[in-house]
Amino acid sequence: MYDKNALKELFRERALKFGDFTLASGKKATYYLDGKQITLHSKGLQLVSEGFLELLNTDEVDAVGGMSIGADPIAAGVLSAAATHGQELLGFLVRKESKGHGTNKYVEGPVQPGMKVAIVEDVVTTGGSSLLAIERVEDFGCEVVQVLTIIDRMEGGAANFKDKGYAFESLLTIEDFGITPPSA
Repeated sequence: MYDKNALKELFRERALKFGDFTLASGKKATYYLDGKQITLHSKGLQLVSEGFLELLNTDEVDAVGGMSIGADPIAAGVLSAAATHGQELLGFLVRKESKGHGTNKYVEGPVQPGMKVAIVEDVVTTGGSSLLAIERVEDFGCEVVQVLTIIDRMEGGAANFKDKGYAFESLLTIEDFGITPPSA
């Protein structure tokens, strides 16, 4: 079962850092949320996986995945949690670059064109990484019906997903840590 307070506490202990940082989006920030410190930790991954399974529209979604490397442990954790609850679910990984040999695919895993999928991510700022994953998954032939993140930094990602017609949810926002999002 998902425990929001336990996840917040784990982030405070392991993954929330203050200083001067440049994010993947190119934005400057005074704090950094290192999602891998949570998703590569046994209790952290368990909390995230149970939380995502609660948010996931399992009646509609056939598979979960996202951009490697951030989404890899999340997808695996959600699959394990689904199995524990007797639910069948597939996973997939989206490469940043095609591997240059073999099939040259961007999307790896047992997914097939026509399947409905959810994109998972550890931290969303503007949503750029997830939007690239969405583009590659849709080019492959799947339909993206949900985008889920552990933490929404509240810096435009939610609006970017909404503008493109994607349902977006997060387990936490930066406000859960007493951080005020930048004004629009």
